[in-house]
Amino acid sequence: MRELIEYLLTHVPLLTKVPSIFVYAVFILIGAGVVLGYISVMVIIWVYLERKVAGHIQARYGPMRVGPHGILQTIADAIKLFMKEDIIIPTSHKVLFIIAPFLVFFGAFAPFVVLPYSESLYLSKMNVGVFYLLALTAFEVIGIIMAGWGSNNKWALYGGMRHAAQMICYELPMGISVLTVVVFTGSLTLHGITNAQGWLPWQWFISPLKSPFTFIAGFVFYIAGLAATKRVPFDLPEAESELVAGYHAEYSGMRFAFFFLAEYTAMYLVCAVTSLLFLGGWNGPLPRAQGWLGNLLGLINVLSKTYFLLFVMLWLRWTLPRLRIDQLLSTSLKYLLPISLGALLGAAIQSAIF
Repeated sequence: MRELIEYLLTHVPLLTKVPSIFVYAVFILIGAGVVLGYISVMVIIWVYLERKVAGHIQARYGPMRVGPHGILQTIADAIKLFMKEDIIIPTSHKVLFIIAPFLVFFGAFAPFVVLPYSESLYLSKMNVGVFYLLALTAFEVIGIIMAGWGSNNKWALYGGMRHAAQMICYELPMGISVLTVVVFTGSLTLHGITNAQGWLPWQWFISPLKSPFTFIAGFVFYIAGLAATKRVPFDLPEAESELVAGYHAEYSGMRFAFFFLAEYTAMYLVCAVTSLLFLGGWNGPLPRAQGWLGNLLGLINVLSKTYFLLFVMLWLRWTLPRLRIDQLLSTSLKYLLPISLGALLGAAIQSAIF
């Protein structure tokens, strides 16, 4: 986006008379609006698909009444959330209660700034894009703790504390898995890491032929991403049978919708980053091309890999049982963390030798 703005500032006579800071602000708002619109439509589609996937796995239809084959059911649910009364519990800490949903959504939305959709389709190409992405996701944890504490509800507080412990445990192997790729590429940009992978599948970091250590790191990253997004079998912060609804038990209307939107946004983010870091991103399976056709094919490559990983998340939800809290923590500290450290050490040795 910076290159586009600089080009317009130098070649469009009308914009040369406007302070550049205003031009940047307008383009940032336009980019944020486009991303927000895409996320909103994507969430509506994937909520519907999740219900349909659940229906087929459980040998039933899923939603069928609103629209043909229930295709408008999610839109009806969104309208219902918009129209519901926004209730603020009188005994809650009102400031924390109000801010928490927006902070959670910000933690899932802000990383899209550095997320490329193809080699030339992106908002910003930061030198430390991977570091920025991992750092911004921590805002979600802060918001969830605020929601649990501010609700003045013991079930919500339990859910918030569970998620804090869960994120501390799983962000460690997640970050170390990313470092395994960084060791090979020497780059902290998503563009640099993606371009270090070839067009053919065995040139991607998920391939054991490329490196057995990045192959292991790819699976560790995706599993840790499942825990980071609170998806089954790691959905302990929202366990309905134990905590009613977890950290958002006291929320209704649009504030609840923000939590819901943030969860699916984080799911998409984890899958998109996995596709860029380990599945070649815009490299393959469709061939390369120049110009707008190359951007289109790259976009299709990225989205197809991202949506496949999203489908796996839906598949796992209706296949695996929920873990106990001790099993959830031990899975990270006893297994994923040592495995990720071993993969990082092996990658460093392989990179130094070869």
